[in-house]
Amino acid sequence: MTQTPPGAIAPDLALIEQLAHGAIAGLPGPYRAAATAIRLRIEDFPPPDILEAMDIHDPFELTGLYEGTPLTERSVSDPPHHPDVIWLFRRAILDEWAERGDVSVQELVTHVLVHELAHHFGWSDEDIAAIDPWWE
Repeated sequence: MTQTPPGAIAPDLALIEQLAHGAIAGLPGPYRAAATAIRLRIEDFPPPDILEAMDIHDPFELTGLYEGTPLTERSVSDPPHHPDVIWLFRRAILDEWAERGDVSVQELVTHVLVHELAHHFGWSDEDIAAIDPWWE
């Protein structure tokens, strides 16, 4: 297991956001532009109303969330009521990163982001694996 160097400081919200934008920049061309239109929200923990709606009692169980209407369920005649949002929850991501010890924070942020983008784009497991070779 990888040890955290003495004096290391956990990534803050701004760094997690920077890593998420880096992950978007690394997406294949056809998805990159569409992904930049999705609003990113980086918070330490999910708001209480999200936890309640999802019946989650431990905020460390949720690393990310897609909030919106997937592209596969949209109609051109249905105007969007709210912008699509991908939430990334820093404390849960860092907790998983520390527990795993075998991936970088960048890899984990990318993985969580790609998983949430999959909800937006309607990607299959094969699509996800082609973009994020997480399980190799």
